[in-house]
Amino acid sequence: MPEFSFTDSEILLAQPRGFCAGVDRAIEIVERALARFGAPIYVRHEIVHNTAVVDELRRKGAIFVESLDQIPADSTLIFSAHGVSKKIQKEAERRGLRIFDATCPLVKKVHVEIAKMRADGDEIVMIGHQGHPEVEGTMGQVQDGVYLVEDVRDVAALNIADPKKLAYVTQTTLSVDDTSQIISALKKRFPSIRAPKKQDICYATQNRQDAVKLMAPLCDMVIVVGSPNSSNSNRLREVAEKRGIPAYQVDAPEQIDPNWLAGKRRIGLTAGASAPEALVQAVIQRLRELGVKRVRPLRGIEENMSFPLPRGL
Repeated sequence: MPEFSFTDSEILLAQPRGFCAGVDRAIEIVERALARFGAPIYVRHEIVHNTAVVDELRRKGAIFVESLDQIPADSTLIFSAHGVSKKIQKEAERRGLRIFDATCPLVKKVHVEIAKMRADGDEIVMIGHQGHPEVEGTMGQVQDGVYLVEDVRDVAALNIADPKKLAYVTQTTLSVDDTSQIISALKKRFPSIRAPKKQDICYATQNRQDAVKLMAPLCDMVIVVGSPNSSNSNRLREVAEKRGIPAYQVDAPEQIDPNWLAGKRRIGLTAGASAPEALVQAVIQRLRELGVKRVRPLRGIEENMSFPLPRGL
């Protein structure tokens, strides 16, 4: 097994990293609902995209479902942090379920934007990833008139009824740099396109990507703690890779391949917004076992954002 053989090996620890306010809130909603109403509590989709978090809540009595048909009558239902469409919301209400909405307030902001834009008569371009639950929930706020683009090539293929009545919104967990390129392409093709009043990519996504941009050039490799289906974690890995730094994404410390460390002196470490700090510390412990000598936290933005809980919890 490869080991560090030098005395100055270290982990550079990104700041900020890990849980954001929206994730904290969503997890607390499930835990409070379990404490107040008892198990089972049903959650539409994974509450956040992290295997360890979902497994822990499942052990406490949460049941994660993709269809409302899986939920018995008179049950408690929680919408995940990614949000849901109007159709799902109305169906849950029609069935008389006790509902708590854990949608991140910053995702809700985009829901409000897209509904207002459509009410104003605009068609809307949604920048995001096909099949992601946040994208499905956001596009599902209106009945029609929304076009999804994933990259610059999609912009060229758009067929818009009236280019002068066009607006755009974005998924909150995208690459800041990639999204900027898509927005530039949209503005070039549709000069009158209307932007959101404030960018939709959330503060936590921006801050974590900025931290990796600062950290990656100082490192021989980067490890991102985050589940494979976590959009913001994948973007952190890509940020490092685009700067020519080898980067790996792990869901647990045992996923670290000791061969990654051969010849490496500085290991950058960060975590997606849905990854708990306990996992970061477990990864640090594993890297110490493999020969890393010390941990050096980097300076960065101190986040103090918080969101209120729903009434009834």
